[in-house]
Amino acid sequence: MKVYHIFILCLGLISCKKKEFLDERPRSDLFVPSTLEDFQALLDNDFVIGLTPVLGELSADNYYILQSSWTSLTTKEKNAYTWEKDTYFGEGKVVDWNTPYQQILYANVVLEGLNRVNITDENWKQWNNIKGAALFTRSYAFYNLAQVFALPYNAATANEDLGIPLKLTPNVDEKLNRSTLEQTYSQILKDLLEAKTLLFDTISSTRIRPNKPAAFAQLARVYLSMGLYHESETYADSSLQLYNLLIDYNSRDSTSRAPFGRTNAETMYQSRLVETNILKGISGSGLVDTNLYKSYSPNDLRRPLFFYTTSLGNFAFRPSYTGLIWAFTGLATDETYLIRAECRARANNVSGAMDDLNTLLKQRWKTGTFIPFTANTPKQALDTILVERRKELPCRGVRWTDIRRLNQGTYNIKPVRFINNLPYELPVNSPRYALPIPPDAEQLGNYQQNER
Repeated sequence: MKVYHIFILCLGLISCKKKEFLDERPRSDLFVPSTLEDFQALLDNDFVIGLTPVLGELSADNYYILQSSWTSLTTKEKNAYTWEKDTYFGEGKVVDWNTPYQQILYANVVLEGLNRVNITDENWKQWNNIKGAALFTRSYAFYNLAQVFALPYNAATANEDLGIPLKLTPNVDEKLNRSTLEQTYSQILKDLLEAKTLLFDTISSTRIRPNKPAAFAQLARVYLSMGLYHESETYADSSLQLYNLLIDYNSRDSTSRAPFGRTNAETMYQSRLVETNILKGISGSGLVDTNLYKSYSPNDLRRPLFFYTTSLGNFAFRPSYTGLIWAFTGLATDETYLIRAECRARANNVSGAMDDLNTLLKQRWKTGTFIPFTANTPKQALDTILVERRKELPCRGVRWTDIRRLNQGTYNIKPVRFINNLPYELPVNSPRYALPIPPDAEQLGNYQQNER
């Protein structure tokens, strides 16, 4: 793959110390992209674009760590695991912050550069698709940052709660304050709503390029996190109208180290967690939460396909839809079915909700053993769907967001850890549901820090 190294790679947002950033200016001898092919190559850089923050998943409750593994963890991993007030202990260069802002920078370079490319009868479709991909990329990064570094969306307080810095230009000298949470989500939606009108309907063979079904699915994900269920259902439905393939898990080998490839039928858009010693298929130290593991039926193929037994008799995560050791966080039809099912249940459409759930789960059970789930009330349907959502999407980068949004209601989820036999608990709606901004980014941007 052709990858361009352009002057924006050293902006302080990526890995430069403050002094290095202040002393080093852009050089004229470095390549600056200018053609549609250049812009497409920049957005195809999966080593940058395909990564999402891990801090949220590290803070969630789908796994635990043995005491014997504790000492080998990084400072960030240890402190995220127990929700410490100071996650970094002064350490900077935090990829959970830097990488999404690098993605945003790439997107802004493309969006600005497109204005200098003439639109013709021959290139207008490609021009539109590249603009849509850049908008999608920027929105996706903003959303992922907001799930980690801002509190969950609450309409009653969103105009006062702190969001994230919204970088909308590639200008290296631009100074930004943190936006409000309302402004953050408005920008996320603005970019996505425009992107969906520009992107191609087709899904690329590599799954790394944004597309219209993925944009609809991401809109459904965003609206779900905001508690806007009618809008979420609408876009989940729009996505499934364009692309609704599911994998029959009976066709997968449960003895394989990686039973799912990155270009499998369900995946619309590929992304994965950044590097972590904990949530890494086959070699990670994170073990599956015991109650979560026990919740799978013996005939449910997700249990042997998602997890494996360690030499100590515990259960750990297999690689998922990345086909690699890193955990999948992208957009896939199974999640979209679950989003539409949840929204239908919340709209009192019990039959529609259970139809969606059973359509999915029929592909997860051993052939001939699946008995469709039933529900008599919307609450029964919703509770069943939420249980199956957690079982379908472990280590997929959504559990932290789910805890945050569900605790806005009545679910009262309180994650608990034990280290040296000492309990650590994260209270419902704690300010620690927003991770602190890394110290170097806080200093460089002069950003107001999150309350912890």
